[in-house]
Amino acid sequence: MLTDRFNEALTFAHDLHRSQNRKGTDIPYVSHLLSVSALVLEHGGNEDQVIAGLLHDSAEDQGGARTLDRIRQRFGHDVAEIVSDCTNSWTGDKPAWRERKESFLASLPGKPRSSLMVCLADKTHNAESILWDYRDIGEKAFDRFAGKADGTRWYYRSLADLFEKAMPGRLSNRLSLAVKGFGG
Repeated sequence: MLTDRFNEALTFAHDLHRSQNRKGTDIPYVSHLLSVSALVLEHGGNEDQVIAGLLHDSAEDQGGARTLDRIRQRFGHDVAEIVSDCTNSWTGDKPAWRERKESFLASLPGKPRSSLMVCLADKTHNAESILWDYRDIGEKAFDRFAGKADGTRWYYRSLADLFEKAMPGRLSNRLSLAVKGFGG
């Protein structure tokens, strides 16, 4: 069962991301956070993982290490570590896209299963969103991404391959199906 910590995390995530939309859309960003959290919950995650699902992009998008410290103080060390493990850039001046993605992929095998679950839920929701956009508008779906079509397909195919080995099961299968659906 989820406790009041989840309610507090939901409010915290909404407050942090309330003015953000999904990349290239009018969809409020909080919809992604709710979807990731729901996927974690549906696939057996504990409350810390479900909360981390709500907060997984908070440090990267909303204040870096300072925000991570706030998360650690409010929601505990375990939640903060999962959020940290889901973060692929800590600075406003992010490294080049391909370098950042290669580094993140290389880091995944060393992460704990608790973090991998949240990362997998995040990537699955992203891939399914890309798939639906791809079905609606075709190749234009990739124009909003720094990696464009080829890079985005490479990245998500790499993620799917990695998660099929590291976290086999229904959720990694969903990721693979979505990626195959948009040609990855």
